[in-house]
Amino acid sequence: MLISDTSAIVTGGASGLGGATAAALAGGGARVFAVDLQAAIDKAPEVDGVTYVAADVTEPEQVQAAVDAAEGAGPLRTVVNCAGIGPSARILSKKGPHDLALFRKVVEVNLIGTFNVVTLAAQAIARTDADEHGQRGVIVNTASIAAYDGQIGQAAYAASKGGIVGLNLPAARDLASSGIRVVTIAPGIVDTPMLATVSEEFRQALADGIPFPKRLARPEEYADLALSIIAQDYLNGEVIRLDGALRMAPR
Repeated sequence: MLISDTSAIVTGGASGLGGATAAALAGGGARVFAVDLQAAIDKAPEVDGVTYVAADVTEPEQVQAAVDAAEGAGPLRTVVNCAGIGPSARILSKKGPHDLALFRKVVEVNLIGTFNVVTLAAQAIARTDADEHGQRGVIVNTASIAAYDGQIGQAAYAASKGGIVGLNLPAARDLASSGIRVVTIAPGIVDTPMLATVSEEFRQALADGIPFPKRLARPEEYADLALSIIAQDYLNGEVIRLDGALRMAPR
């Protein structure tokens, strides 16, 4: 599917995976609407072809406004869901049991937020004219290898990302009749702002545990894969690990 002269939505689009993907899509000629919280947008760089939209992915009205903006510049063909949070806590620790509100928040942002965007954006994509192959658009969601190899302290995060993996195939099947493909990327350890506060020694230790290549992934590599998924019309209903063959240890 071609992205030139079409609209795209990227959640979490102010930095990290989303920022790299928004820039890559804009570089390919798409009109990109990068959805993120206002605090993140305030720190985001100006990128030609990228319009920042302040919205919380868990709020239907805010997401609908972002979808309306993208559709108005349309046709809306592409959605890439990168918004997410990753706090850690053990189910039972010296501080007591896992805070239920924290578990609920992680699931709400990562899983319910993704579903909210998928649902509202799909409705808009389904209104577009199909191409000669019956295709109208592509949705790329972001899981994590934690969906398969959740570590100690990742109960909430792994559960939320496992939900995205489970959502992938039924979403692809549900939206097939509308000509919309759904594919999920499950990244490993990526050099994003989340890792900016850790020491170089810790970063090196993370890289040393990756079979090959022995380094952290770059956000641009996620973006490249997302664009490849968009271009490959027969790729649908699949979860792709982007992890250098890493299988996470318990801790």
